[in-house]
Amino acid sequence: MKTWLSFILLFLTLSLGAQSNKLVTVHKAMELMGSRFDITVVASSEDVGLINIDEAAAEIERVEALISSWNPDSETSFINQNAGIKPVKVSQELFSLIERAVQVSQLTEGAFDITYASLDNIWKFDGTMKEMPSPDLVKNSISNVGYQHILLDARQQTVFLAKKGMRISFGAIGKGYAADKAKELLVSKQVVGGIINAAGDLTTWGTKANGEKWLIGIANPLSAERIFSWLPVVESSVATSGNYEKHFVHEGVKYSHIIDPRSGYPTSGVNSVTVFAKTAEMSDALATAIYILGKDEGLELISQLGGIEVVLIDSENRVYQSSGILLEKTP
Repeated sequence: MKTWLSFILLFLTLSLGAQSNKLVTVHKAMELMGSRFDITVVASSEDVGLINIDEAAAEIERVEALISSWNPDSETSFINQNAGIKPVKVSQELFSLIERAVQVSQLTEGAFDITYASLDNIWKFDGTMKEMPSPDLVKNSISNVGYQHILLDARQQTVFLAKKGMRISFGAIGKGYAADKAKELLVSKQVVGGIINAAGDLTTWGTKANGEKWLIGIANPLSAERIFSWLPVVESSVATSGNYEKHFVHEGVKYSHIIDPRSGYPTSGVNSVTVFAKTAEMSDALATAIYILGKDEGLELISQLGGIEVVLIDSENRVYQSSGILLEKTP
């Protein structure tokens, strides 16, 4: 439900040489969870930094084994296989993640919904689709979607998808969660600073080796190669949803590949949403939800949430931000 090539660009000052306090910045890019992950750490040496990065990668692989709906042996797949049949006892970690996902669904009135995986694949965003599907086809496509049908039993620690044909997937929250868990592991090992960039779901801690804050650049809506504004990211996380890579144009209207799970229709009216929150998990989930909710509802929601900020660019390339965001436009 989310693309990582969007109007957020991460600019890192990387160096493998000696810096202040004899710390170095070590970076490595790798393929994890089917996407590109960039892991950057501040360490006492390059060798130590690479060990830290390998530990973070192993943690991300552990999370993937837990939440993947493509792995038939995962707990998530077992939940899907038993939809409409029986509750499934799961680990406390997965139960808690699903519980938080349902809470976000309630908060966003279903704009975020991990049962979106139940949607029939009636939309094509590869350029081959020429006409809108019929209303009946769209209605049928969402017949098994609805977070209200995820039944959780905290005492038994079970998850039950009440309707046969239901499926859950963590595509709009999983990479953010994996980034958070990798960060948590590295912080526990006294890694003083770093960034986990999980295909655009980004979480930071500490500072660069020279003591400067980590910065992200919000790209100019009229030119993705130019920076519109720089923003510091301090002990925070960022995620962006956008329609740049995949979309469908019908009668002059550009529809995103992000489908509203409540209606079954692609969203329109917004080009990108960038959310700043304490965790990458929450940033990831809310970026998707606010993109679907649209400008007015999305900004209203953020205004009611403490510690969460947003930058939204609409389909006319107008930029909006929540009250806690101060954009310093570059020349």
